[in-house]
Amino acid sequence: MNIKNITFNSLEIPFRVEFKHASASRNVTSTAWVVARSEQHTGYGESCPREYVTGETMESVKLFFETHKDDLQDINGSLASLQTWSLEHRNEIDQNPAAWCAIELALLDLLAREADQSIEQLLGLPGLSGDLQYTAVLGDNKIEQFAQQVDQYAAMAFKDYKIKLSGDLEKDKEKLHYLVGAKAGARIRLDANNLWQQASSAIAYLNSLDIELFAIEESLSANDYDGLREVTNAAKTKIILDESFLREEQFALIIDDPANWIINLRVSKMGGLLRSLKIALMARSYGIGIIIGAQVGETSLLTRSALTVANANRDILIAQEGAYGTILLEKDICQPPLMFGKGGRIAQDQLNHIGDRGFGLGINVDGINVNEMAVT
Repeated sequence: MNIKNITFNSLEIPFRVEFKHASASRNVTSTAWVVARSEQHTGYGESCPREYVTGETMESVKLFFETHKDDLQDINGSLASLQTWSLEHRNEIDQNPAAWCAIELALLDLLAREADQSIEQLLGLPGLSGDLQYTAVLGDNKIEQFAQQVDQYAAMAFKDYKIKLSGDLEKDKEKLHYLVGAKAGARIRLDANNLWQQASSAIAYLNSLDIELFAIEESLSANDYDGLREVTNAAKTKIILDESFLREEQFALIIDDPANWIINLRVSKMGGLLRSLKIALMARSYGIGIIIGAQVGETSLLTRSALTVANANRDILIAQEGAYGTILLEKDICQPPLMFGKGGRIAQDQLNHIGDRGFGLGINVDGINVNEMAVT
C-alpha cells in the first residue's frame, strides 16, 4: 500500500454548554483532524492539543505537520514502517505528542482498512466485547447548573463521579455535599488541575472538604512528585497523574510506591494509540492502575481509539472518561456518535454498530468548520 496523500485540518465545533476548570474554560473544541488516503481507502485521525497539558497549540501541531510532510512518505504502508518511523522520531514526538497522535491514528485506520481488519485485529488485540462504564465529569459551574447536571447523571444511574475543583472552598463543599445527598454511594474523585503550589495548601483544603474521596488528580504543579507524596500520605487518598505523566520514562519516578498512583491515560496526550498501549502494559507490570481519560471536546474518533486501550486492559482499568458526543458537542463528526447511555455505559449493542474495518466509524463533516492544510 502506498499513501497517496495526507491532509491536516483543524476542526472547530461549538459546545452545547461551556465547560470550565481551574486551567481553562472552553465553549468550542480545537481539534487536529488528519485524513490519510491510499488509492482505495481513507483513514482518519484526531487529537486535541492543549497547551496546559503537553505545551502544544494548534500552531505547534501545524508546524510539526509541515516539518514532516515529506518524510511521512517514508511510512510505506505497513505497521512495521509506522513503528520504525515513530521510534526514529521519538524525541520529537515526546515534545509533540498530540501532533503525532492525529497522524498515527489516521495511518492505523488506513492500514487496517487496507488489510480488511479492525484496529484490534491489526494490533493483535481482543475484539471489542462487553459493556464499558464511564464517569460523570462535572465542571466548575455555578451551583444551580451543577445541581441540574448531578440530577441528570443520577437519573441515568451513574455510579462514578469526577468533580473539577474551583479553589473556592465554600463553593466546592456545597457542590460535594449536594452530590452526596443526590447520589448515595457515589464513588467520587476530584480534579484540581494543578490548583495549588504547596502540598500544605492542598492538604488543608482537602481535609476541610470533610468527604470520603476515592482519589485526587493533579493537586499541585505538574511533576511535583515529592509534594504529591505528601498529599497522598496526609489525605489518605490515591493520586491521579495527568499532566504529570506523559511518557514511559516517568515510570521511574513512581515505581517505588506504586500503590499511591493512578495514571490518567489519554490517547492524545500520550502520543497516540501505540504509545498508550505500551504505557498500559508497563503499568500492569508495575501494579499501577489506569484511568482512560478524555480531552474535553473530543469527537467519537478519540473515544473509539480509547475503547481499544480500555478493552485490552480491563484488569487494571479503574475508570473511563469521555463518550460525550453530542451531549456536549453541537455536532459530532462521526455518525452515529459513540456516547454513553443509561448507567454511564457504552453497551455491547452499541459496539455492534461499529464497522469491522479500521476504527469502523462513519465520518460526516457537513456543518463543521474544517480548516485544511494539505500535505502531498
